[in-house]
Amino acid sequence: MKLFDNTEVAFALKSDSQLERAYFLFKMIQNEPMVRIGSAVTNFALKVHLPVEGLIRSTVFDHFCGGVTEDDCMPIIDNMYANGNVHSVLDYSVEGQDKEVSFDGALEKILKILNFCEEKKSIPYAVFKPSGFGRFALFQKISEEKELTTEEKEEWNRVVARFHKVCKLAAKKDVPLLIDAEESWMQKAADELIEELMEIYNKDKAIVFNTLQMYKHDRMEYLKELHGKAKEKGFYIGMKVVRGAYMEKERERAEEKGYPSPICKDKQATDINYDTCIKYMMAHPKMALFAGTHNEESSYLLMDLAKKHGIKKNDNRLWFGQLFGMSDHISYNLANQGYNVAKYLPFGPVRDVMPYLIRRAEENTSVSGQTSRELNLLDTERKRRKL
Repeated sequence: MKLFDNTEVAFALKSDSQLERAYFLFKMIQNEPMVRIGSAVTNFALKVHLPVEGLIRSTVFDHFCGGVTEDDCMPIIDNMYANGNVHSVLDYSVEGQDKEVSFDGALEKILKILNFCEEKKSIPYAVFKPSGFGRFALFQKISEEKELTTEEKEEWNRVVARFHKVCKLAAKKDVPLLIDAEESWMQKAADELIEELMEIYNKDKAIVFNTLQMYKHDRMEYLKELHGKAKEKGFYIGMKVVRGAYMEKERERAEEKGYPSPICKDKQATDINYDTCIKYMMAHPKMALFAGTHNEESSYLLMDLAKKHGIKKNDNRLWFGQLFGMSDHISYNLANQGYNVAKYLPFGPVRDVMPYLIRRAEENTSVSGQTSRELNLLDTERKRRKL
């Protein structure tokens, strides 16, 4: 029996009713037209303030999210940690806000989470999105190297100040900070800012982590360039490495605007890119890797690489990460073997988290085999429990 086939360990924390709900949910998600219609209906219902929050809460929200507030999430965090040895990364998953007051609110939220992390061994990282701290269009304008107005320069200074404030506290509290990647047309500005932060805050170890989306074919080249700068300037590299989350959007925009798609030509090319990246990072001691992956082969490869390079299972330079509500067979079986594992645990007001949840559902339908694999594993466990 292969490690990730052990459904007893994978679903040990799920009650029979939670197992049945998960099975029902993935059955629904497997139906692509239903996901499309469901997403549209939900968006409409929330827009016109129909009372659907309770229904959302008791189905898709409770499966993929930890709660509305950080405190809501604590029973789940404590249970995963005490009974599964799985850590949590609190992810404030409110998307698409673009007012200064929202950015300051998000900053306060992350500062609060950093203080939370210091006290809680079960929460090893904090995380935020660049566009949580500043307007997407501003990142885009800087990425496109366009001239900023005086107001925009002042606005950008405020964005940079938010990043510094959170990194300074992270360094003080000794809590590493994951900064998510977003769409390619704003990423250059984010990358450049995060490089500056690494140079300042990653002198002794990786505190500031950028994110590489390996479905973009230029990311290996970017990592090697960054490595050259890190060697020259003497800082550590922290990277969350994922396959990526905006594929359809990226391809559509490239086609619409007539530039070459930044996305690898197919799934196999993405897999090769991902595995090349983790091999490269594991071979260099001044790099810390948070491997965000729902892929079994990449997870097995990482276990082999850790062995090959003499990296202990609990070495802080290597973490495995999966999303809450998905790939429990990878998370809990790895944790059971003594590896560092963290679940991304989204939280936030139900209506504000909906864009995130809809994206999750759509991704599940577009990644071939993802949903059927979840269903097969859940079904195996249902049969084992004779449900």
